[in-house]
Amino acid sequence: MNDPLRPRDPVAPATPADPALDALARRLRALPPSVGPVRLVAVDGHAGSGKTTFSGRLAAALGGAPVLHLDDLATHEELFDWSDRLDEWILTPLSHGETARYRTYDWVARQFAGERELAAAPVVIVEGVGAGRRALRPYLACLMWMELTDVSSWERGQLRDGPSMSTFWDGWKRAEREHFAADPTRPYAELLVHQRQEGYEVLPGPHGSP
Repeated sequence: MNDPLRPRDPVAPATPADPALDALARRLRALPPSVGPVRLVAVDGHAGSGKTTFSGRLAAALGGAPVLHLDDLATHEELFDWSDRLDEWILTPLSHGETARYRTYDWVARQFAGERELAAAPVVIVEGVGAGRRALRPYLACLMWMELTDVSSWERGQLRDGPSMSTFWDGWKRAEREHFAADPTRPYAELLVHQRQEGYEVLPGPHGSP
């Protein structure tokens, strides 16, 4: 999960210097649809592993694919208990080829406030911790895992967010450990994403390439 209290950083578009993303985009477009007309692609990994940046750049390589951020569906009290909202607000309309319209959680006001749309595009990306959970996997055309350890990811996330978020991170790390212990993602990932100094490397995952 990204730090929900912190605005998301702007993401640089993919360029010819990102050949792995261009190749991955072609690969994803060639997959069969998994939810109605949509190829739903999940990007999972530990908090701080770079999911949001990678998803934004992949979306750009796909020509502007819609991206669902799971921290829009989670809440303070339900960090991982958002499957029903995902099913009702996102999966059901996409399965009918319709634009999904969903409420977004305001992490400052601690309530659902805003509303967004998610088009039933040829490829839709869902990113966040738990994007590859058991309940969602049957609807995925491809599951990717950001290959960075929990310790390294959390260190990077905490460095990014600063000491004012230490209490949030303490609670988050406990919740994330419990989630992945009960419902692991990495063993089911078809692709592993390694962030390099420049660009990305995409390798086959434990579950085999799609």
